[in-house]
Amino acid sequence: MPEPTQRRDSPINRRTIDVAAPSAPNAPVIFASPHSGRDYPADLLKMSRLDRHGLRQSEDSYVDLIFEQAPRHGAPLLRALFPRAYVDVNRGRDELDPRMFADALPHDADTRSSRVIAGLGVIPRIVADGQDIYSRKLYFADAQRRLAACYDPYHRALAQLIDDALERFGCAVVFDCHSMPAAGGAPFRAGEPPIDFVLGDRFGSSCAPMVTQLAEETLNGLGFETARNAPYAGGFVAASYGRPGKGVHVLQIEINRRLYLDERRIARTDGFDTLRRAMTELIARLAQIRSDDLWTAQAAE
Repeated sequence: MPEPTQRRDSPINRRTIDVAAPSAPNAPVIFASPHSGRDYPADLLKMSRLDRHGLRQSEDSYVDLIFEQAPRHGAPLLRALFPRAYVDVNRGRDELDPRMFADALPHDADTRSSRVIAGLGVIPRIVADGQDIYSRKLYFADAQRRLAACYDPYHRALAQLIDDALERFGCAVVFDCHSMPAAGGAPFRAGEPPIDFVLGDRFGSSCAPMVTQLAEETLNGLGFETARNAPYAGGFVAASYGRPGKGVHVLQIEINRRLYLDERRIARTDGFDTLRRAMTELIARLAQIRSDDLWTAQAAE
């Protein structure tokens, strides 16, 4: 019996990540956009009860374009090309939702994490607005194929970029770039301005304080309102990779979509170019981080 052939639209036959590398790396800084992928595989569209627009509710739309000038400032930009609704790389590889599968999951699957219970595991059950994605149950083999084709290449690339920075500069600073719904930027108290950016450093555990402070001061100087760790303190990437004592720092950056996006139409607004110019200034400032700054700051704590 002949071997089954791979579908032409299978993610295994598609490029799933992109690394835009600088011609001359000159800083230990890495920018990553894990949730802005817009390449929707046909198998997802076929199995979903939602149309493409419905699936796009989970995107951090166009965040990769907002930070696309990073290589010009000596820092690589890693981006997932596949959509978050297909595979979420800011989750543990084993965070699988048993409600989604027709067959049994491995015994070591993390089926009880808060993210899985919410329907937002590594293979999401719902999109951001709470709608179910699938019209039928998946099989564990479906998850295995997706993880091998999408999740693993992304994390291999991120780990390699970190290792390269450690070897070249003695430290690595990852800026994990996301966007948040406009409602997520609601002011904490009546009368206060809305929050434009949330900086998540896991309450100081995922990066040196000077990294968060530098980002905060730069954004404030550009006229933006910032908050730390609320309502987003940093996800799986920050928790898993951020090891300041070993020279690896991760800061999660959440951008309020009201600055650049019509959320209903998922279309860029007139504010997009203004925001991108401001983020290019932020990139330029963050790219000035040097390993001596980080080790000196930590020694002084």
